[in-house]
Amino acid sequence: MDTPQDIARFEALSTEAASVHVQPSAWQRVRRSTSVRIGGIVLLVLLVIALLAPWLGTVDPSLFDPASRDLLPGKMGEITTLEGETLKHKFLMGSDSFGRDIYSRVIFGTQVSLIVGVATALVALAFGIALGLCSGYLRWLDGPLMRVMDGVMAIPAILIAIALVAMWKGSLLTVVVAIAIPEIPRVTRLVRSLVLSIREEPYVEAAISLGTPTWLIMLRHILPNCVAPLVVQGTFICASGILTEAILSFLGVGLPPDIPTWGNVMAEGRAQFNEYPHNIFFPGIFLAVTVLAVNILGDGLRDTLDPKMAKRV
Repeated sequence: MDTPQDIARFEALSTEAASVHVQPSAWQRVRRSTSVRIGGIVLLVLLVIALLAPWLGTVDPSLFDPASRDLLPGKMGEITTLEGETLKHKFLMGSDSFGRDIYSRVIFGTQVSLIVGVATALVALAFGIALGLCSGYLRWLDGPLMRVMDGVMAIPAILIAIALVAMWKGSLLTVVVAIAIPEIPRVTRLVRSLVLSIREEPYVEAAISLGTPTWLIMLRHILPNCVAPLVVQGTFICASGILTEAILSFLGVGLPPDIPTWGNVMAEGRAQFNEYPHNIFFPGIFLAVTVLAVNILGDGLRDTLDPKMAKRV
């Protein structure tokens, strides 16, 4: 038979157990984040637009017809196919000074922008992770490598991109590499700072004492603990890549003018901005929404994946 002391002790333990707050997992915090939801939904819509671009009432973005130049949004006009056939077409976003459909060029430009943003982030992360792991774990390599990274960061990123694109032929690969190179030092410094703290953990020291190869320690014990900050950094690099590509194309040093990008569309419309502002307005809206969505997604991931911010979400 339970004594009053046992009953009191049981009630105290029950109260203490009920008061314990179970912390949600990282995935649960990500799913609950409003910023992640908003940014993810907008990017998902843009991805669907990019994939379904040929079936969204568009025409070949390179087609033009001099008779349909500088049409206002919603006007009917003509478009000439590559076979020489003239078709009636509704220019939902108007036409440019060459008679090309701005709506088709903006929709197909979504493909280019997303490819550039994702590819830039992947290239910068791949090289930055490799250099950061080596710099943080191999002390003899840390000093020289960091001085090189400091030198690259001392030059404005847009100037590096312009110089690299000017030296090489303007292509999608050239633009991606030119935008990714200035981002590599930032990823390298981030990974290096994480490695310097993680390498002092007991499980890393235990792996060293067991004679585990250096490359295996970096890949199995250190790199997995760097994933969360790198995911957040990758989203910001993606947004920066999309914006930088538009800037390069607008300045005329990016992708060739025949490739439909938001920067090219705005560059072609700047000469007639006072008369036809829609030539810049529509691609500018797509660019702003895309960059904003990626940044909102990155902010949400930072708040949910950062252990210091977990209690606030």
